Amino acid sequence: MSGALLVAGTTSDAGKSVVTAGICRWLVRQGVSVAPFKAQNMSNNSMVTADGAEIGRAQVMQAAAARVAPEAAMNPVLLKPGGENSSQVVVLGRAVGDVTALSYRHLKAALREQVLDCLADLRSRFDVVVCEGAGSPTEINLRADDIANMGLATAAQLPVVVVGDIDRGGVFPALYGTVALMPPDDQRLVAGFLINKFRGDVRLLQPGLEQLAALTGRPTLGVLPWLGGLDLDAEDSLGVGTARGATGPPHGEEVLRVSVARLPRLSNFTDLDALAAEPGVLVRYATRPEELADADLVVLPGTRATVADLAWLRETGLADAVLHRAAEGRPVLGICGGHQMLARTITDDVESRTGTVAGLGLLPTEVRFGREKTLGRPVGTALGQPVHGYEIHHGVVSVDDGAEPFLDGARSGSVWGTTWHGALENDGFRRAFLTEVARHSGRRFVPAPGTDFAAVREAQLDRLGDLVEEHADTGALKRLLEDGAPDGLPLLPPGAGGAR
Repeated sequence: MSGALLVAGTTSDAGKSVVTAGICRWLVRQGVSVAPFKAQNMSNNSMVTADGAEIGRAQVMQAAAARVAPEAAMNPVLLKPGGENSSQVVVLGRAVGDVTALSYRHLKAALREQVLDCLADLRSRFDVVVCEGAGSPTEINLRADDIANMGLATAAQLPVVVVGDIDRGGVFPALYGTVALMPPDDQRLVAGFLINKFRGDVRLLQPGLEQLAALTGRPTLGVLPWLGGLDLDAEDSLGVGTARGATGPPHGEEVLRVSVARLPRLSNFTDLDALAAEPGVLVRYATRPEELADADLVVLPGTRATVADLAWLRETGLADAVLHRAAEGRPVLGICGGHQMLARTITDDVESRTGTVAGLGLLPTEVRFGREKTLGRPVGTALGQPVHGYEIHHGVVSVDDGAEPFLDGARSGSVWGTTWHGALENDGFRRAFLTEVARHSGRRFVPAPGTDFAAVREAQLDRLGDLVEEHADTGALKRLLEDGAPDGLPLLPPGAGGAR
């Protein structure tokens, strides 16, 4: 088998990322070497590869599904939103500047060749490349310079499968309309549909599936049921904000409650996934001070805009609530941008360009933003346990001499701060940290001794592989990978116009 496929979606959050991962896991279990690819990703949820490149976490997750090491070629363009109308552009793992929505369009022509070169490189090294689209493939206002959806598909002649989210409602008009608004060259590559997040008896859908096939000339290649509890790396924070219950009863006598500040420009929220995987740990997101009242641990997570989100923390009253609990000796953890907020001062002439502002003053540290982004995969020890993580930041934290160190950050009593993402994925360290939190909060909570976060993630990826294998037409997917889109697919109005 050799080839490539584009997984597009009727909307953002339709399930493109998890379907792409599921296809990768299904293929690699068949003995096929496979790589994920996303030409352009807009996300503040990123990670650092072994060679120091920054790419989207979704592609890291998909690489894990494919059982290969993530690399910059899998996500050549990453856009990291930092404000209402600006994003940092990361090309092949390195930041190259900031753009607005309009100014970015002028860069796309130059990026197009790099994107196609990366795809060609992956196709030369792997049996199959499973590409993920971005948003909808039928954004007619953006089609002319598209490099992530049908612009990519037509340039590389990729067969396309469109995923529709039935949980949102209106899946049939969404699928039909996605194709119908495409110009003829795009329509000729759309070979079928996948319906995602279905709850109920699939037989109820059958009349609609038959009519959709009759209207479009394209089959539905599977109806994928709703899978709860996946909690895999998302591209954006659309789904973040609800409480996440414990994965099982507490190992000790009591549960541990974790409240995470739901920052407006939240980044790397997957740092909390390992806590949510612990039996007896309840993770929820907070936007009001009262939501911190009964928390055993408050987390200030990463952010793409430290100074702006610190101002929001103060405006909402969350900052005062954090200061009050710290004064009472109750646990607070800051990660990356959240760590920077805990400093005495923050000097930022790069990101917000606000100069020096007061931090929360809970750690003996000062922060100064540098123009060059720090990317790394640090290793060390904390609480007597080995720790590895990754770091992505412009803010450089200076710790006072004599302060208690903590993972390139500092600790002061029950307040911890670190620049490291992913530290809580280390099982021994996570258990030691939760034990400290329980001691400070007075909870009779004991971490479960057998939680293996890597094994939890691997089991979730296997569930995705099972989802594709059991509910998709894998024979049809193989034919698309081997032969491309079939000839003679009908062209639908109005996008087709008078074409034949």
